[in-house]
Amino acid sequence: MQQVSQAKMQFLAVVIGITLTTLITGGAHLYLAMQPDEDLRFWFLLNGLGYLGLLFMFLLPRFARAHSLIRWIFIGYTLLTIVLWFFLGSPSEGWPWDPFDTTVKTVEVILVILLCLDFRQYVAGAYKRR
Repeated sequence: MQQVSQAKMQFLAVVIGITLTTLITGGAHLYLAMQPDEDLRFWFLLNGLGYLGLLFMFLLPRFARAHSLIRWIFIGYTLLTIVLWFFLGSPSEGWPWDPFDTTVKTVEVILVILLCLDFRQYVAGAYKRR
């Protein structure tokens, strides 16, 4: 009985972590899309909305059958965002890295780690999804 509740608590902690990190990074991209002097406004808007859309599909029971596919798309989407930052973000400008940018990228790395932990829990059979 103790193991079941511990597995459920770990599952819940991972899902809460995925939710919070996604809201932070999605919100950060939407914030950047609202900046008047931002050249990449449209792309930040799409990126922020993409994060929110993936989060809803990840969490809603309606998409439970495609959960594994959604998880891998989510991981790829986040990794693509990180890689593109090196080419379009502050590292490409040659100036010191912006603290806001690096904080958001750190949150995105944590998101990828949490999504991998979710996969690990799924493979281990530690929980039944929905």
